[in-house]
Amino acid sequence: MVCRGEAEEGGESRLAALRAGIRFRFKSEGGAMSKRDAEHKFYLVREDVLPEAMKKTLEAKELIDRGRAESVWEAVKQVDLSRSAFYKYRDTIYPFHKVVKERIITLFFHLEDRSGTLSELLRLVAEYRGNILTIHQTIPLQGRANVTLSLNVSEMTIDLDEMLSALKNLDFIDTVEVLGAGG
Repeated sequence: MVCRGEAEEGGESRLAALRAGIRFRFKSEGGAMSKRDAEHKFYLVREDVLPEAMKKTLEAKELIDRGRAESVWEAVKQVDLSRSAFYKYRDTIYPFHKVVKERIITLFFHLEDRSGTLSELLRLVAEYRGNILTIHQTIPLQGRANVTLSLNVSEMTIDLDEMLSALKNLDFIDTVEVLGAGG
């Protein structure tokens, strides 16, 4: 985990981040971190401990980013949040995937060996704008094959969890597992 501010200067935050193997840089919406942000400490926090207003701020920002709301007013109305709470938190909370510059994940699939299964899997990943970096498929045994895909998911149009759920719902896929993730 490489963070600007205190973690970049060294100390226990950087050491713990390096041990975790997570690398990311905090950036504001415009792409560069402000001087004010560099003076603050940053924490990685589980969603279930966040206040509702922060969660709803994230939801509203996502609605705007995806074009499902054309204005802040429309977005906060959809998630039942006050505009003042939105403006209070909008520049202080970001989904983890937004602060990661490049996200590479490795997925493992156990799938049926029938004509077109791999091409359908790859088509769906490409449809969500996942950039396929490597593909490895074992020789099918007993009607099943193992496939490992490494993907750059930084340009994906849907959340990673949504994509994994869609992939799990394909009738020819028995198993989908995330083997690893990194920058």
